[in-house]
Amino acid sequence: MASFHSQPHALELIEFAAALAERPLPDAIARSAKRCLLDNFGCGLFGASQPWAEIMLAEIADDGSRGPCSVYGREGSVCAIAAALVNGTAIHGFELDDVIPAALVHPGTVIVPAVIAAAEAANASGAHVLAAIVAGYEASARISLALGLEPSQRGFHKTSVVGPVASAIAAGTVMGLSVPRLQSAVGLACSMSSGIKAFAGGGGGGMVKRLHAGRAAEAGVRAAQLARRGFTGPTNALDGHLGLLEVFSGASANPSMLAQGLGEHWYIDAVWMKVYPICGWIQGVAQLLLEMRGPQPLAETEIEKVVVGTSAFAVKHNGNYAPCDEMEAQYSIPYCAAMALTADPGDPNAFALDAIADTAKLALAGRVELCVDAESEAVYPERFGSRIQLHLANGERKEAFTLDPHGTAADPLSDDELSEKFRRLSKHAPRAVDAAAIAQHVERLDNLHSVRELTRWLRGQ
Repeated sequence: MASFHSQPHALELIEFAAALAERPLPDAIARSAKRCLLDNFGCGLFGASQPWAEIMLAEIADDGSRGPCSVYGREGSVCAIAAALVNGTAIHGFELDDVIPAALVHPGTVIVPAVIAAAEAANASGAHVLAAIVAGYEASARISLALGLEPSQRGFHKTSVVGPVASAIAAGTVMGLSVPRLQSAVGLACSMSSGIKAFAGGGGGGMVKRLHAGRAAEAGVRAAQLARRGFTGPTNALDGHLGLLEVFSGASANPSMLAQGLGEHWYIDAVWMKVYPICGWIQGVAQLLLEMRGPQPLAETEIEKVVVGTSAFAVKHNGNYAPCDEMEAQYSIPYCAAMALTADPGDPNAFALDAIADTAKLALAGRVELCVDAESEAVYPERFGSRIQLHLANGERKEAFTLDPHGTAADPLSDDELSEKFRRLSKHAPRAVDAAAIAQHVERLDNLHSVRELTRWLRGQ
């Protein structure tokens, strides 16, 4: 049973984060941070053109936000909390952002906008930005793992539960907060954690999941800024009595995960960079069906049925046969399976409202059978398994299986694939951006005296 009295684990994590900015990162870890940064910039530049990001931008414009911080793909600048809110919403805006599978969190969509906004406001160096990103990814994974599976199974969205606290650590790190003030930032952010998975409950997901990431990034920056001014928070709010772990997870929490293997096991090396704009549980399904069908799409009439075996959680929560908006389609195994066989699941237009309403594809989705696969269930959530049987109308049957979809740490995107994903996504920014210049500045980030040398390119031309 977990003990929530006088635990040192949260303090160890906070001290570790604060110390990261005081010395050079290991080369491999710095490299991973740059890859994550470039991937999230691509997701944010693409997401900036989506309706939810535009609404959020209009909202902060009405608030009269002013400051030195960039909104991706937009001219002008805003204050740090506004930039974190809008950019976090954009990065999480189309299910393209990274995942740490075992932790069941999207770290980059919260950490990157929080760090970049706080860094611009503080005019921090590129090296400090990299250290803060690594600190944030560590915090995201470790807090989520300490919480365990209980919050997710009860319907909390762990990214928005963990996100405020992890982004407070990351933002505070890039701002150079002392350990006591970083503790206060964490204590404040723990009271900002929230977010339920009603978006996956049927009847229309709406735009709220996109907001979860932006709100978490905004909350973390706000907590760090308040702590810098001397606003105090409880020092035991993460792993103490009535703290985040106890309140959300109770006896199933494992506070020791906050500090286990710090500096030895780096969670930024466990990141999964998505290939398709769909839920992580469905990436393997789309990949296998694309391989099984061949280079040309199949006609709906060529397919008798599809059997998808995966984890019990995915069967329970990703089995919507009649999605009614983009969010539900991106979370639906039946719809994504039909799309992978008959179209391009990597095309964002495949999830537009007119595509979702296509009666032939919905009929095919109705011929997708879901079941729990024992091997996939045994390794969930560390790995997201998919076992596929494709039954064709001509009597042919094909089978395939993977525990490690492309993009995971076991089968990562190459640098060329990541660069191509960034270039492809950045073309959709509301204002044209120089993708090559952004990539070059990310590559040499640890040598930049100011992060603003990079971020000015994110605003477009």
